[in-house]
Amino acid sequence: MTPEMIAPLFLALLASFCSTTSAQDANMDRALKLMAETPLIDGHNDLPWQLRKQFNNELNKVDLNTLETTHTNIPKVKEGRLGAQFWSAYVPCDTQYKDAVRQTLEQIDVVHRMCQKYPEVFMFASSSDDILKAFSMNKTASLIGVEGGHSLDSSLGTLRTMYQLGVRYLTLTHSCNTPWADNWRVDQGSDPSEHDGLSPFGKQLIMEMNRLGMLIDLAHVTVRVMNQVLDMSEAPVIFSHSSAYSLCKHSRNVPDEVLLRVKEKKGIVMVNFYNDYVTCRQTATLSDVADHFDYIKKVAGVEILGFGGDYDGVTRLPEGLEDVSKVPKLVAELLRRGWTDVEVKAALGNNLLRVLKQTEAVRDSKVNSRENILIKWWRSVSPTV
Repeated sequence: MTPEMIAPLFLALLASFCSTTSAQDANMDRALKLMAETPLIDGHNDLPWQLRKQFNNELNKVDLNTLETTHTNIPKVKEGRLGAQFWSAYVPCDTQYKDAVRQTLEQIDVVHRMCQKYPEVFMFASSSDDILKAFSMNKTASLIGVEGGHSLDSSLGTLRTMYQLGVRYLTLTHSCNTPWADNWRVDQGSDPSEHDGLSPFGKQLIMEMNRLGMLIDLAHVTVRVMNQVLDMSEAPVIFSHSSAYSLCKHSRNVPDEVLLRVKEKKGIVMVNFYNDYVTCRQTATLSDVADHFDYIKKVAGVEILGFGGDYDGVTRLPEGLEDVSKVPKLVAELLRRGWTDVEVKAALGNNLLRVLKQTEAVRDSKVNSRENILIKWWRSVSPTV
């Protein structure tokens, strides 16, 4: 190739590169603008578990401004434009029948103390109004979700107490059956079904969550439990960190028929970023996560979509979404794929705000109803003991 031929080719390649870069910059600028107008509300982050595991919840031993051993710290929160976060109060299944309640209370406590230690960054929140207030103050609204019904020790009194402490969702199971609900591992054959979904007490707990105004999280349950709750609940349901089963056939994901039922219930599926739930492989990319957003939008509409990154609770994250700071890149990718501003704002936070407001409305409609006072000793010790 002669020099005369190389020069035009180089200029064409340079022009193409500049055009692509300009389009990427435009999408990112638009993404940041939308995130300044509508809070990014993430459904699940396990930073509190990392604080327990790495620092025994001793916040005087850690500075979230400089912490580098987690997916989440204050600079990453700010760069990621995190408007509101459901912090997970998680304790392992091996605490069931032992000290799960105490350990869960300690995780609830560490979220409160985190907000108190960094009041310029985090504002504790327990309502849809609180989320909007924090956003107007340029703070990250900090809500709590308890991840696993084993944290209740089969007590409605414990459920009510946790609500009073600010817990606004309960994931009905984690990766173990409770005395009243089957977990997702039953569907993949790893655990036996003990209740054919929900036991009578489990159904009563759903009614009490509706009365309290606590979101029902179906992220870790069997398809049978998903459908039973969708049949029963007066309020919308959530999947705080799950993806589309049709794209990755893992039992932690949501089948198409359930996506459609979530749409009917006006609930939300907050897409998980964990590689194993995105591609069913150890590797994934930001584009693979965007595929889940596109797929769920196609099947059930943008109105059921949200973000549920699962940061600090997983070991493998997609290329391009390595930590909390990277989420604007995903928003820019959705815009590149043709999503409208209204659609992006719905997924960012407007859908979750709608779900929470409707759950609060169901609660308010029951303000004069008698509390569900059943107190029954189910199993306070492990059946194997």
